[in-house]
Amino acid sequence: MPGRWIDHSQPQTLQGAVLFSYLNAAMALLFTLILGQSPFLFIFILLAVAAFGVANERRVAYWAAVVLACAYVLGVLFIMVTGGGFGGILNLLFAGILVALLLHPESRHYERIWFK
Repeated sequence: MPGRWIDHSQPQTLQGAVLFSYLNAAMALLFTLILGQSPFLFIFILLAVAAFGVANERRVAYWAAVVLACAYVLGVLFIMVTGGGFGGILNLLFAGILVALLLHPESRHYERIWFK
């Protein structure tokens, strides 16, 4: 299936979310290779696949990315509450930024009009 990895005609918020999703997946793979573990590897791999769909203007992929990003936020919160301490505040911040980029009014408006 040929497609674009990044669509430069999309708003900056969606482009940022797509790039951030790819970066999260790459970092999770790297940490898994180095440390042997990454608690959110599966979510990030699915998020990268959804980001590819977002770059190719697929509505289902957009909503999958939103759900996966929210699952990431909830996972980080769960780890923080169950004894992970507050070392994950930076993780929580980045997870929140990803959700904010996806749910930004500019992203939502573009998704409603152009996505199939």
